[in-house]
Amino acid sequence: MEKASEKILWGSRIRESPPTVTYEEVTRDDLGVLRWLKKIDQFGFCFIEGIPPTPEDTEALCRRIAFIRETQYGWFWDFTSDLRHGDTAYTNLALKAHTDNTYFTDPAGLQLFHLLSHTEGKGGQTLLVDGFYVASILKELNPEAYDVLTRVRVPAHAAGDEKWIYKPGPTSAGYPLLTVDPRTKELVQGRKWKNGERIGFGGAVFVREVRDKSSDTVLSSGNRYEALRAWNKCLTSHDSEYWVQLSPGTAVVVDNYRVLHGRSAFTGKRRMCGAYIGADDYRSRLRVLQELEHWKASGASESIPVRDVWDPQL
Repeated sequence: MEKASEKILWGSRIRESPPTVTYEEVTRDDLGVLRWLKKIDQFGFCFIEGIPPTPEDTEALCRRIAFIRETQYGWFWDFTSDLRHGDTAYTNLALKAHTDNTYFTDPAGLQLFHLLSHTEGKGGQTLLVDGFYVASILKELNPEAYDVLTRVRVPAHAAGDEKWIYKPGPTSAGYPLLTVDPRTKELVQGRKWKNGERIGFGGAVFVREVRDKSSDTVLSSGNRYEALRAWNKCLTSHDSEYWVQLSPGTAVVVDNYRVLHGRSAFTGKRRMCGAYIGADDYRSRLRVLQELEHWKASGASESIPVRDVWDPQL
């Protein structure tokens, strides 16, 4: 059975020693990429320093992990605050901590940002919050709210672009904010949180109650909104928020299923670039490089592992 990695939960004090790699080491060989992906897997994010501040070099960096995922925003982004796609990311407004693609059935797994330039202004600090850490605090302080958020679906939608209307899942009912393993009850995904894309439970804010089929109990809208308020209180505490000022040459990649991101408002001209990478593609790359590392450590004579096409768990 595949061994789960140890997740290192963090709060605002991560600023003292954030996970970081260099552009030179991740472009030199696959061992550098493995170190990079292990940090992402453990912490849910990682900085990359020493990148040439160009879109071309940033795109090449993304492709060191895996394929770039195309969405309605395009393939590789290079953008300013022009309100493109009817999305607040394309403005100079402050953005609260959120995950991306809450309106997709399968949100992007990783997201990489690189600030190429910021002139004639100030602000635009990046906000990072560990959703797993926040969930652990919520579970300790308010286990009832935690339980609600693992069971009740939160609808979402995106319709800012005239060409597209997105709602997650075949029924548009959305997904729980927190996803737990049904066997171990351990948190495996903390995603689907973006206030601007959340609509009322059940698709209408006036729905007064919903039956939770897993336990055959009725949860009032008050229970559900109280749970969200409890979550948001933990999410926005000073202990949870890590603020950092990005600069040209330093990018950050975040696990979109775990770490929420945001920014402060800014003035001036700001140019960003980056891309999405699929969760399955990222995890596949990590598994392959871990397999290669183990193979080399075993002293095997073959240059690459000889792999059975059948999964050992089947």
